[in-house]
Amino acid sequence: MVKSLESTGILEKLREICLSMPEAIEHIDGFGHNTFKINGKSFVISGENEKGFSLSFKSDRETQEILLQKEHFYKTPYIGQHGWVSIQNPAEENWDELKDLIQEAYLRAAPKRLVKQWNEIHKR
Repeated sequence: MVKSLESTGILEKLREICLSMPEAIEHIDGFGHNTFKINGKSFVISGENEKGFSLSFKSDRETQEILLQKEHFYKTPYIGQHGWVSIQNPAEENWDELKDLIQEAYLRAAPKRLVKQWNEIHKR
């Protein structure tokens, strides 16, 4: 599938956020999704379909419930029961919140030593 210019820009922004975190890697899975992982565990999955660009991230049930009450978020198909949340075609105004949610997703998947390192750097 040919990526649209808009989707390419969203993917670049997503890469910038995800790959800035210690030891995070990008992997293209068997479905052609850009999957961002830490220590073999996915924390963000993105892809493109007929509706445009979709971005999914690992969350907890409490955060998931809060996000699902907002207009743009929906439960990720197939893995939503594990707390994953998605957003379709994130707009410019979504990115401050998305950056925080992506960082939280990373911390949920990261090994304890990286979480500790992250918290020390960011004084959490």
